[in-house]
Amino acid sequence: MTLQLVVENKRRKPSAVKGTRKRNPKSFKSVATPAQLKWLSRGLDQAGGKLPLFDEEGQRISERTIHSCLEKGWAKPWFNNPIKPDWQICGLTDAGRKLFPDT
Repeated sequence: MTLQLVVENKRRKPSAVKGTRKRNPKSFKSVATPAQLKWLSRGLDQAGGKLPLFDEEGQRISERTIHSCLEKGWAKPWFNNPIKPDWQICGLTDAGRKLFPDT
């Protein structure tokens, strides 16, 4: 009888096991990280919401931060950089502005 239970558990789909249900990304609100908020906030005072390529200390903004903000719709591509095509120039979207309700 013990052997049967083990076999039955192996046949279960992972989503049938408690606590492993897949989440629908649209069913919960995305929360911006401190690094994302810091980068996005710099576009609030810029013309058209232009976002910087570098931070206040001259270090390049993380590609991971930029791409995650683009995926979540908080930033949008502005234009292609002809000098450095691998550098993504972005602007703040309306959804990105909504992360800062006090402004």
